[in-house]
Amino acid sequence: MRGKTTGLVAATAAFTAGILAFSAPAQASAVTVISQGHVDAIDVAYEDGEWGITIHDESVEPDVERDPADVILVAKRGAKTTVPDDPTYAFLGAPGARVWVLPETQDTALLWPGLSTEEIEPGVFVGDSVQIRFRQVLGPDGVSVFTTDPVGAPTVLVDSEDGLPDAVTLPAGAHLHANWAFEKAGVYRIKVDATARLAANGTRVTSAPAWITFAVLS
Repeated sequence: MRGKTTGLVAATAAFTAGILAFSAPAQASAVTVISQGHVDAIDVAYEDGEWGITIHDESVEPDVERDPADVILVAKRGAKTTVPDDPTYAFLGAPGARVWVLPETQDTALLWPGLSTEEIEPGVFVGDSVQIRFRQVLGPDGVSVFTTDPVGAPTVLVDSEDGLPDAVTLPAGAHLHANWAFEKAGVYRIKVDATARLAANGTRVTSAPAWITFAVLS
C-alpha cells in the first residue's frame, strides 16, 4: 500500500531536502512512496546479457516493477524498537538505544522488504550464484541487514559501520527476507549492484549501481 494518509505524506515531505541533498538531479517522473506491504527492495534480473535492478512492488495489484530512482521506501514509526541487552546485537548500538527495524517476518502494518533473484534462470551463472553487493550507505547512522535463527540469534549479512562493501549471496531463482535496521531517523540512500560469473566462460559480469532510498520516520 502506498502511504496516502495526511500524516505520512507530511512526515515524508519533511525528508525531501535530505533526499535532494543526496540525490542526482531531480527526475521528471513522480516519486512513489511505499510504506506498507511486500516489496522486493532489490530485485535482480539478468536477461539477454543485461542486468536489471528494480523494486518489485507487490503492495499494489497488479504488482509492478519500479525504477529505484523513483521510489521512497518508508520505515514508519511503528518500526521503532530498542536494541536488546544481548552482546550478539552490539552491531545495532548500545542496549536500550532506539533502532528502527523492518522485520524479516511480515508485520502487516509495516513495509516488508525482500531481496530477489527470482528472475534469473538456473544455469546462467557459475554455481547459480549471484552476489548482491551493498557498496555505500549515505545517511544519519548505521544500516544493518540480518537474519535471526529460531531462538533469536542474529546472523549479520550487511553492516554499514564495519566496512563496505558487504555481499549477500543468493542462488538463481531465490527470494530472501531479512531484518533491515536503521539506527536513526532520517533519509538513507543505499548503493547496490549485482555480480556473478557466467557459466559459459567464467567471465565476471557486474551491473551498474542502483540507489535504494529509505525514509525512516521519527
